[in-house]
Amino acid sequence: MSFYVYILRCADGSYHTGHTDDLERRIAEHQAGTTPGDTQDRQPVELMWAQNFPSRIEALERERQVKDWSRAKQETLFRNDREELGAMVQGRLRVPAAPDAGATRTAEEMFPATDERAAGAPLNSERTSVPPPLIVLVRPQLGENIGKAARAMLNFGLTELRLVAPRDGWPNPQAGPAASGADVVLDGAIVFDSVAEAVADCAHVYATTVRKRGVTKPVVTPAGAAQAIHAGPGRSAILFGPERSGLETDDVAVARTIVTVPINPEFGSLNLAQAVILVAYEWSKGQALVSPPTVEVDPPAPQVELDGMIAQLDTLLVDGGYYFPPDRTPATRRMLRTLLTKPGWSTQEVRTVRGILSSLVPKRPRGG
Repeated sequence: MSFYVYILRCADGSYHTGHTDDLERRIAEHQAGTTPGDTQDRQPVELMWAQNFPSRIEALERERQVKDWSRAKQETLFRNDREELGAMVQGRLRVPAAPDAGATRTAEEMFPATDERAAGAPLNSERTSVPPPLIVLVRPQLGENIGKAARAMLNFGLTELRLVAPRDGWPNPQAGPAASGADVVLDGAIVFDSVAEAVADCAHVYATTVRKRGVTKPVVTPAGAAQAIHAGPGRSAILFGPERSGLETDDVAVARTIVTVPINPEFGSLNLAQAVILVAYEWSKGQALVSPPTVEVDPPAPQVELDGMIAQLDTLLVDGGYYFPPDRTPATRRMLRTLLTKPGWSTQEVRTVRGILSSLVPKRPRGG
């Protein structure tokens, strides 16, 4: 099954980014205006770019990435594809190869992956046989906490969740709202009766606890555990205990290694989602996840614009009697210029400040 990320251009010139497992149907819905809250009020729409992925999680990551891109960067992405985009028919695209001929190309050929991750290839050839760790919540008590843990997992690219004897049963209606959209994690959660059953297919088991509970085992930090998991081989599981008391001694005994977070000895209490996110974050450092978008900074204004702003302020200060005593005026002006040249004002910022200064000038009464 394939999942697609796509960009549409709307009638108002804006771009809409989305994902789907049926590109033909979704585009038809957008064009028919039957997608409330998306493009219904911005008809007509035009498909500008699309890309397919082998899994929903990869499609979601790509969607988040391109949504954060600037308009110019998005247009660069699909500029070379626009002429090739045609009607999607059962997973294939028909594109004219010449005025008197036709050619059929697969979706994979039409929407080539732009990096190894998008193509489904491993980011590092050394990690081809090392799957992501699975998270095991042992006897979790509240559905909300399971949902929050799922959200923390998906934030950092983990999707496999296993539950051992959840107190309130499973599925739990309180988990979904707390997951804030991490449904792919909750939908795939598997319930087991015991820790041993939950980790039976794992080569490495880590138990998170702040206390050794009388069990002599190697102790590592989340960073150390992440390094070992990436080094492989084999599948790893990370155990997290119930909210009130944490893992029991028998739970820890199943694990081969204990994971402990360096923490304030005067207050060592972490909630379940916090513990999951610490471990997941350290593991994610070895993955190509999306960083916050870089915001392009406007270039500094030309010197002539800055000089104009300073001169305007100087005139206001002279009219207001600011410069006193007179023999200090040159030094004061130098200090003000130094102060005003430090920020690296952009053209828009200079114009804004000048507008403010203009508003401070008393309005002259109009003639009769």
